[in-house]
Amino acid sequence: MVTLGEIMMRLSTPDYKRFVQTESFDVNYGGGEANVAAAICNYGLQSSFISKLPDNALGQAAINQLRRYGVDTQHVARGGKRLGLYFLEPGVSMRASQVIYDRADASITEVELSDFDFDKIFDGADWFHTSGITPP
Repeated sequence: MVTLGEIMMRLSTPDYKRFVQTESFDVNYGGGEANVAAAICNYGLQSSFISKLPDNALGQAAINQLRRYGVDTQHVARGGKRLGLYFLEPGVSMRASQVIYDRADASITEVELSDFDFDKIFDGADWFHTSGITPP
């Protein structure tokens, strides 16, 4: 399976604190399409993830997160300005979770078709997954 999408840094408030109460955030990496790629590997199947990430330590941390689950990241393009962020205030009891997205100028927003060799990427693939938010 090949998954095209965005992986972002998630900053979550610890201990169910509200955004206005926290002095720190827990860091994780994810996004809908990245989560699908990892889930496919957890089922024992092969999955490749394609995206565009900044060529810096944060982009590498996002790639490393996917690799922990066995996701093939060899076709991830590097470049662009920054990694997309989202902030999570986990819900508790009757209070719903809150999410704030910060995707402006993220590398994936600058992706070009020429960033990828689709013939090579799709060689042998039997499934393609993406969402409506990723394609430009």
